[in-house]
Amino acid sequence: MATLSEWARAIKRDAHALYLAARDPRTPWYAKALALCVAGYALSPIDLIPDFIPVVGYLDDAILVPLGILAVVKVIPPEVMAEHRAAAALAVDRPVSRNAALIIACIWVTSVALAGWLGYRYFAG
Repeated sequence: MATLSEWARAIKRDAHALYLAARDPRTPWYAKALALCVAGYALSPIDLIPDFIPVVGYLDDAILVPLGILAVVKVIPPEVMAEHRAAAALAVDRPVSRNAALIIACIWVTSVALAGWLGYRYFAG
């Protein structure tokens, strides 16, 4: 089971590294386009096959994402990919502030509620 979780962490790290490599000027334009597509698909909550479909739902995540990452890694210069893999690994190790996330969520909820209230007053009155 440890190898499966390590594999999943490596896929997540590589998806983040692809995003970083796509923003690097040393990466060719075609690799940037492919990297953004693969990273976007890997990090997106919307899948080609929805995850609620038994077995097949996770099959696209388990097959398409790693194959896409392998394809993009082949066209990105190795030194660029190594640099961004290291940066992505460091980003995973950064501490996460749950309090900051809660504060930001409260700000968003308050903003949406305020916009709804102002919209209601403007259009209803």
